Amino acid sequence: MEGDVFSGFGERYQMDGKVLQNFQKSFVQVQDILDQNRLLINEINQNHESKQADHLGRNVGLIRELNNNIRTVASLYGDLSHSFAKSIDASSEGESTGTNNQKRFRSG
Repeated sequence: MEGDVFSGFGERYQMDGKVLQNFQKSFVQVQDILDQNRLLINEINQNHESKQADHLGRNVGLIRELNNNIRTVASLYGDLSHSFAKSIDASSEGESTGTNNQKRFRSG
């Protein structure tokens, strides 16, 4: 992932660097798991195509690992969603109470 993925977002919503680093860390974790899932799926497919009993038996463990990875990704996305909502709420509260020092310009 690029280091500046969230830079514009952070400027818009007055999020501190730590929050953005946590988002990026979570997205990197998700991407790593998804990459691992791709490898697992490829191995599962190869084992299935081979139709060898020991390879098919190995698929049981691989599918369990894949399911656990999917649960982990869903949990990480849930955590990200919750953190994102809290950050936006905190940013909105700052705007409504006048603690946000950014100037607003209307287009047009």
